[in-house]
Amino acid sequence: MTVFPVFDGHNDLLSCLQHEGETPERGFFAGRDGDITLAKCFDGGFAGGLFAIWPTNDPATRVDPMATLREFPEVSQARALTDTLAQAALFARLTRSWPDALRACRSVEEIETARADGAIAAVLHLEGAEAIGPDLDLLHLLYAAGLRSLGPVWSRPNAFGCGVPFNFPASPNTGPGLTGAGRDLVRECDRLGILVDLSHLNEAGFWNVARITQRPLVATHSAAHAVTPATRNLTNAQLEAMAERGGLVGLNFGCAFLRPDGVKNPDTGPEVLLRHLDHLIEILGEDGVALGSDFDGTMIPNFIKDAAGLPKLTAAMQAAGYGDALIAKITWGNWMGLLSRVIG
Repeated sequence: MTVFPVFDGHNDLLSCLQHEGETPERGFFAGRDGDITLAKCFDGGFAGGLFAIWPTNDPATRVDPMATLREFPEVSQARALTDTLAQAALFARLTRSWPDALRACRSVEEIETARADGAIAAVLHLEGAEAIGPDLDLLHLLYAAGLRSLGPVWSRPNAFGCGVPFNFPASPNTGPGLTGAGRDLVRECDRLGILVDLSHLNEAGFWNVARITQRPLVATHSAAHAVTPATRNLTNAQLEAMAERGGLVGLNFGCAFLRPDGVKNPDTGPEVLLRHLDHLIEILGEDGVALGSDFDGTMIPNFIKDAAGLPKLTAAMQAAGYGDALIAKITWGNWMGLLSRVIG
């Protein structure tokens, strides 16, 4: 089975490790039972990705996003700040402690160097900007710490805009878009060279970003609404706008976002993912589609299961007639092309 190097658009390792309690004996490098570990990454060809900071829901309202489809309430800035700083510090410690295995990267050149050296290239991402105040000072602090990708919202409202709730079947047009502060945040991300992730924005917020940003339109971990009409997925109109701007979609592996029945059932075969890939390629072209697994943050199909199972997906792509050159674009090259135009 061919192992293609994969750059993945999204994982939730950091928030999981924060709440699991990362230790030398039980964590990313050894002893952890999760979607992403060092051994599983090496086995599956997981060679890099966007590593998300995710401020979790407040304890009184926290639910498992894998267990239910619902709307989520706002998270306090204090709670978000605690989680954001803790996960940023965890990212720094992990990448500092064993840089030959997991390396913090701030540019495509650094990503490619890490790959050549056999290290996993880790790019810091923020999923939900609740911790950032209207002065945007924390944005600049996180940028100095390596942040190169940001989703203004998760699937809940905050000071910057409204996230799209998890509903099926339903439209992503669920409410108001970006606030004035959200527009300022997008402009500053543009100026700094931080990718603005559209994945959890509702449709109004998507179009707000499209009107403001001068950068390509990117959803790091989403799928096609025409195939699975979940609110988290992108409509054809959105995909067409992304194609016009040279944008990119990283395909989410979440079962509920892939299956045409919207059910969270891990008995989801490769043909379901291929339907989304085919649809995305039809609209975005071969250069506009990549992977955005959402490992450690969603229910992954059993045939993949975790990072070690990535070759099973690429084998299914080969069996479906995808050539190796196209697979190499989807697994690595398209992310490099996109990131080179945004973060440098």
